[in-house]
Amino acid sequence: MSRATTLLILGASGDLTSRLLLPAIGQLLRRQPDRQLTLRGAGSDEWSAKRWRDTVREAFASVDAADEAPRVAGTTYTRADVTDPTALAGLVEGVEGPLVIYFALPPAVSVAACTVLRDLHLPPETVLALEKPFGSDEKSARELNELLTEIVPEKQIFRVDHFLGRSTLINVLGVRFANRLIEPVWSADHVESVLVRYDEALALENRARYYDKAGAMIDMIQSHLLQVLAVLAMEQPADLDEIDLRDAMAAALRATAIWDDNPVRSTRRGRYTAGKIGDRAVPSYVDEEGVDPARGTETLAEITCEVRTARWAGVPFTLRSGKAMGDRCAEIVVTFRPVRHIPGGLTGTPTDGGVLRFTLGPDRIDLELNVNGGDDPFALRRDTLSTKLGKGTLLAYTEVLSEILDGDVALSVRADAAEQCWRIIQPVRDAWNRGDVPIEDYPAGTRGPAAWPTSAR
Repeated sequence: MSRATTLLILGASGDLTSRLLLPAIGQLLRRQPDRQLTLRGAGSDEWSAKRWRDTVREAFASVDAADEAPRVAGTTYTRADVTDPTALAGLVEGVEGPLVIYFALPPAVSVAACTVLRDLHLPPETVLALEKPFGSDEKSARELNELLTEIVPEKQIFRVDHFLGRSTLINVLGVRFANRLIEPVWSADHVESVLVRYDEALALENRARYYDKAGAMIDMIQSHLLQVLAVLAMEQPADLDEIDLRDAMAAALRATAIWDDNPVRSTRRGRYTAGKIGDRAVPSYVDEEGVDPARGTETLAEITCEVRTARWAGVPFTLRSGKAMGDRCAEIVVTFRPVRHIPGGLTGTPTDGGVLRFTLGPDRIDLELNVNGGDDPFALRRDTLSTKLGKGTLLAYTEVLSEILDGDVALSVRADAAEQCWRIIQPVRDAWNRGDVPIEDYPAGTRGPAAWPTSAR
């Protein structure tokens, strides 16, 4: 029987733990009856042992895993300042066997805690799991990576990007590499453009403390969507392990830059004003509680990149994410180039050579084709072949936690990839900070600024 892994959650009384981590733990234990787990929590709030256990039970029940709560019945909660050496040493003291330290903390607190951990004695199998953002720019990301590798080797560092655990993104790998119809045409010779869009109907939702300092570009594009780009643009790895897969993704990011090296022409940003999303009235972003209007934070960001490799040079990769949009739209859209010649006799002129669309949650793959037939057998029209993949059987964090507890970092962000993501967006940040790209308003509940092209809305 395998040894129990100790999962120590720093920031256990926070929203991330109760909303995402604990339900994922419950689901994981339900799916893996042989897994042995010792759960410990530590936080700054004065929680009783009963409140912590009740929080765990409620989270497990929310994913139909209430029967698994007895497996972590001995779970403990400690009120502690995790930046204090004595307090942090007490949390890891006596742990035998594998230890996972999950930093469900604000970035600055995580860095302070890691600075303390550097001088503590930890079990040799310790894994550090950190939430984004990884640093605040390329330099700070590099400094954080250097600090982390003073504590444990890189192969024991899990930089969490739950997008990499999403079933849709994993499905992209299968479609790309296992289909004779797709694999040979996955290049600039055949692909005209790629769009990665993650628009949310949610507004700020009480996240001003973090979001108003980050904005849509850092919250979504700098981290999640650039990782999606890497999966789409990478060369085929020999294996989907921690070395080959992450080597391929990092190489794609190193080759990525803002389109035409011009962040003014190749980026857009917007911010929602008062409006309605369904039946719910939404205030203007600048009037949301905790927002500082002087920051000029965007709630909608769009950047266009180029992957400067033989495979992809000349293909625009557009990454876009927004809040308070009229409809949730999470998709990857691969548009193929028009065919070189359409025989005379077929009527209609297609604008493209077809579209492959991945929809995230519920997962679906659509292949839009130009076909003929019907009332006029020679008239071309668009038809769609579709397969529904469902919502996925696992929560995104369940897959992430499974990999972390197994010590498999293949689906995490490697140090150099984290630094490259900051490098890619830095010219955009500079241009936006100078005011070279204006913030355009859009009413909450719409598809974006009216002045943007229809295709961008």
